[in-house]
Amino acid sequence: MMLPMLTVFSPVILLLAALPFAMRPGSRPGGLPRLAEGATLAALAFAIGGLCQLILSGPDRIGFADGPALLRLDAVSVTMTLLVAFVGWVVVRYARFYLDGEAREGAFHGGMLAALAIVLILVQSASLLVLIAAFVAVGQVLRHLLLFYPERVEARRAAAKFSLVWRMGDAALIVATALLWAAFGTVDIAALNSAAAGGPPLGAQIAAALLVLAAALKTATFPLHGWLTEVMEAPTPVSALLHAGIINAGGLMLIALSGVVQASPGAMAALVIAGGFTALFGGAVMLTQSAVKTALAWSTVAQMGFMLLQCGLGLWPLALLHIVAHSLYKAHAFLASGGAVQAVVMVRRPGHIAVPDIGAVGRSFALALLLFFVVAAGFDWIFGPKSAQALALGAILIFGVAYLVAQGLADAAPRALTRKTARAAFAAALAYFGFHTVAGALWGPELPADPVPGALEWALIVLAVVSFGLVAVAQALFPLWAHHPATAGLRVHLANGLYLNAVLDRLIGKLKIAKSN
Repeated sequence: MMLPMLTVFSPVILLLAALPFAMRPGSRPGGLPRLAEGATLAALAFAIGGLCQLILSGPDRIGFADGPALLRLDAVSVTMTLLVAFVGWVVVRYARFYLDGEAREGAFHGGMLAALAIVLILVQSASLLVLIAAFVAVGQVLRHLLLFYPERVEARRAAAKFSLVWRMGDAALIVATALLWAAFGTVDIAALNSAAAGGPPLGAQIAAALLVLAAALKTATFPLHGWLTEVMEAPTPVSALLHAGIINAGGLMLIALSGVVQASPGAMAALVIAGGFTALFGGAVMLTQSAVKTALAWSTVAQMGFMLLQCGLGLWPLALLHIVAHSLYKAHAFLASGGAVQAVVMVRRPGHIAVPDIGAVGRSFALALLLFFVVAAGFDWIFGPKSAQALALGAILIFGVAYLVAQGLADAAPRALTRKTARAAFAAALAYFGFHTVAGALWGPELPADPVPGALEWALIVLAVVSFGLVAVAQALFPLWAHHPATAGLRVHLANGLYLNAVLDRLIGKLKIAKSN
């Protein structure tokens, strides 16, 4: 007798554990915080059981007997279930001590468990109807978590802006679902991907554009990114859950519907342009931030833009790998942000910093690219050639390593630093192609293959590589120009995000401050 999908029990146990907190929403609700931690650990155990089930029995789906499937078990869904369950366990364990004694401690734990349960349903969705319901529900729960301190005006403003943008994304997804139903007669995600491969009609191509819009709204893409940088008034565990989990939901939606999206060249081009520009913009603003959590928020804006760029290039396994890596890193970064600040304060005499000049920067980029193409040639010889999109993405990533190499090539740099940065560039190239190979083996069979680039795709690839290269050079020379009198004003403008958030506030009118519950 075949066992039911074990991953289904992960959200169920979290929802059951959330119920007692409704009776004790106040301070120090007895042993309930330990119950919350135990429930997340049990959810993680069920997720691990689902992985074993997938390995032993293969993919599975559940739903009504005569209706479409509701939830699925496959390599993509089990990966995200494991990720969300693990991050959720870490965040809830941290929150048990972080929020001890807060006036609404019980309500917070209940909300966190509910949010995690809904996200676990979202990542296992096999139907667009389940996906829509999960998106709407997680938006409501997260709004309440953002209002944990309802007396703070900034928290109410951030919650109001988040709700507006999130609901716009929900509306786009609902319309896209209606168009896909009209075009193909189904809301089953697997069936939609298969049907779109045969050439989508006009309605399905419009739906693909709306899916891109929904993902852009939910991943804080330029210019509607402001809500993500304004949620710092919420407790740190909420920031960790948002930046490490919920913000990825838009990207996961694109990956789940990759067959539909990739069938529309216009949708793919929009992802490259919007994602690439958001990554560049967010990365530039992040450099000017002095507050740790604000810098991390801008880092998330940049990372989500880069993930959308990967989707637009058709590198779906790498986009999923990016989500996993970013979630783990960002959860750790937010939860450890207080310790990082303390460590910086304790460093009273920082060591000498090697500042590279233009010549060192040029040599560093040449060396980093040389190492990259040497490693690429080796991997091509062993595993076969990579697509043009994969090579372009690798070149963009190696630009970031070139910054470290530039420090090693600076005139004031000791030889030990030079050798260390050269090894870092070589290791980064090895890691990129190694992880690319692993991601393709794990998730490639369930996702579309890299598309063959046409004229439009080649133009976008060249534009992306050149743009990221120029920004990387500016970043490497940041110590030289950032404090120059001629660029002082630019630094101030970047620190304020070019005031786009204020412009957005005026365009959408004066937001009504969300009332506390």
